[in-house]
Amino acid sequence: MSVVPYNLERREAVAKTGLVPSTVAITRRAALRYLRTPQLIVMATVQMALFFLIYRYMFGGAIHAGSLPYVDYLVPGFVATGVLFSGIGAAVATAEDLEQGFVDRLRSLPIPRSSVLLARAIADTAILALSSAATVAIAFAVGFRLHGTVMQGLAAFGLVVAFGFAFEWAFVALGQFAGGAQAAQGMGMIVFPFAFISSAYVPVGSMPGWLQIFAKHQPLTSMVDAVRALSLGAHARIELGHPSSYYVLRAAVWTAAILVASVPVAVAKYRRG
Repeated sequence: MSVVPYNLERREAVAKTGLVPSTVAITRRAALRYLRTPQLIVMATVQMALFFLIYRYMFGGAIHAGSLPYVDYLVPGFVATGVLFSGIGAAVATAEDLEQGFVDRLRSLPIPRSSVLLARAIADTAILALSSAATVAIAFAVGFRLHGTVMQGLAAFGLVVAFGFAFEWAFVALGQFAGGAQAAQGMGMIVFPFAFISSAYVPVGSMPGWLQIFAKHQPLTSMVDAVRALSLGAHARIELGHPSSYYVLRAAVWTAAILVASVPVAVAKYRRG
């Protein structure tokens, strides 16, 4: 009787399991975790909403954004930067799964390694989309108005979600390198320079010249400008200087670049253990 090598058996088991069913199963586990701990969803949503209201009412009268009301200028930038702060939760959750041994149990199963990380990214992107939608709803309630078409508004929201998905991979990789949940949260603070040294809250032209160099050429500014161009409609060309397609293309390139850079790093780190 012939003996089937273990590696061959494992490869056949992985092939039978498949990437899609494995990802669905692990994503379901992550979703159930959020449902069983609704505080995670509530706090993520409430935190974004509170910060938005602070910026809306405390800084709205002090910051001038050209011919636009500050709330219309703020909302696209705030929603876009929200993906960075939501990503910190992904880094912490990844580090917790490693600490608690959940990842070790998954490594012992005959499933594609990438499905574990993909499920984490999908689940956290869903929470990000929910928090962003809640923030947009509050924004409309406190004076924000969409100057573009409804389709442009939906495209802007979809762009934010796609950008968030790309950054989720970066934070999943960060969570694996952190070594612990507290360290992951601390390392996640690297998002602050990207969030505040950008066009999200104030026009880049109001910054010192040396700071404008970084603000103009970092990924978040490209995403903010793309979302703002879509939501401003006819005002976009006047306020930004280029049509929306120019900024959308730049944002799409940055999103793809972040994915290309983050996914291999995250998967390689996971395989090494």
